[in-house]
Amino acid sequence: MALSEVLVDELRDMYSAENQLVKALPKLAQGAISKELKSLFTQHLDETKGQVDRLKQVFEILGEKPTGEHCNGMEGVIEEGADALEKDEDGASFDSGLVGAALRTEHYEIAGYTATIEMAKVLGLSDVAGLLTENLNEELTAAKKILGAAQSILKESASQPKAEKQPKTGKEKYSDQKSKEDEKKAAPDLKRRVS
Repeated sequence: MALSEVLVDELRDMYSAENQLVKALPKLAQGAISKELKSLFTQHLDETKGQVDRLKQVFEILGEKPTGEHCNGMEGVIEEGADALEKDEDGASFDSGLVGAALRTEHYEIAGYTATIEMAKVLGLSDVAGLLTENLNEELTAAKKILGAAQSILKESASQPKAEKQPKTGKEKYSDQKSKEDEKKAAPDLKRRVS
């Protein structure tokens, strides 16, 4: 597969990711307790719509269609955000979970844009690299803003008393089981590393 084909596949993945976020960000904004966090999610929704438009421009330049690839990675990251919205937490502790989900999302996008920019540069597609760099810069800024808002949220959450242990939900039990399976599968490779 030629690098130009890899680039198109990666860009389709990013296009899918951004479109999924257009649907997910309003839910995060609605669920957030912190007014600053609500505002950041709403602002980033507008930026995300602009990023979708830039990606459409990139596909026009390349003479390709933007559809054809579903981003499973972003689907998983968004599901983690949905899980954070379902947690039975109060106040700052609840928002702390949203901060974690939001930062994972931003870093996923940062990785995707960083890779596609380098591919475009190697292919001599400076106009494509320029549009993708605009998206990357917005993602970097969004991550910094989320971290900035997180400081007061995390400090407040750290001062809250520990909650009483609640019985695990079916979803939590399933996640716990999958985590144990992951650990068991990785154990032989980890032992080899230590030896």
